[in-house]
Amino acid sequence: MGTMQRIALVFTIIGAINWGLIGFFQFDLVGAIFNGQASALSRIIFGIVGIAGLINLGILFKPSEEFGTSTEPRTTR
Repeated sequence: MGTMQRIALVFTIIGAINWGLIGFFQFDLVGAIFNGQASALSRIIFGIVGIAGLINLGILFKPSEEFGTSTEPRTTR
C-alpha cells in the first residue's frame, strides 16, 4: 500500500467516524470543528473525504497477496 493510499485511508476512516457520529448521536464533528456544514473549510474536508473514498475503491478490486495467487495446484488427501 502506497503513501497516497494510506493518507486516503486515514481520510476515509475520519469520514466513517463522522458518519457514525451523525447516525448514532446526530452530531457532525467536522461541522462542529469548522463552524458548520456550509462553511468553506467543512466543504473542503467533505470533498477530500469523498476523493479519498474513491481512491480507496481500488483496494476493493486489488488482489490480496496473503490469500495466495500462486499457480501451484492444491492436492487433497
